[in-house]
Amino acid sequence: MGVKGIDHLGIAVENLEEAIPFYRDLLGLEFMGMEEVPEQKVRIAMFRVGESRVELLEPTSPDSPVAKALEKRGPGIHHVAYSVDDLEDRIAFLEEKGVRMIDSRPREGAGGSLIAFLHPSSSGGVLTEMCRRPGHEGGKGP
Repeated sequence: MGVKGIDHLGIAVENLEEAIPFYRDLLGLEFMGMEEVPEQKVRIAMFRVGESRVELLEPTSPDSPVAKALEKRGPGIHHVAYSVDDLEDRIAFLEEKGVRMIDSRPREGAGGSLIAFLHPSSSGGVLTEMCRRPGHEGGKGP
């Protein structure tokens, strides 16, 4: 099985507390909560928009990938995450087709999801994430 839908858009921000009101109060997106993901050195705020989500990413360390992205490009779109049913199968398929992967095995992401990133050099310059949330079909659910 391939991609089921867009799971979320990751947006790098310098400060969650300053960024949240725009998405919650001005755009009216449903605020789902905040979480720290120590392995990725970020704090996130998640919003529901239809069947997808918007994930704000604030670095918790100057050496985090998000801090480096902010330093290089400033705030804005960081990555696009696609929902898949079988992440290990999708990684194997992509590697078989010659796609350069950042993660050759699933790792834990926000909300207990399993994730794997494709290198932007293999995805048209876009940092791309494959995502499998437990207990949800493709892009459905929180």
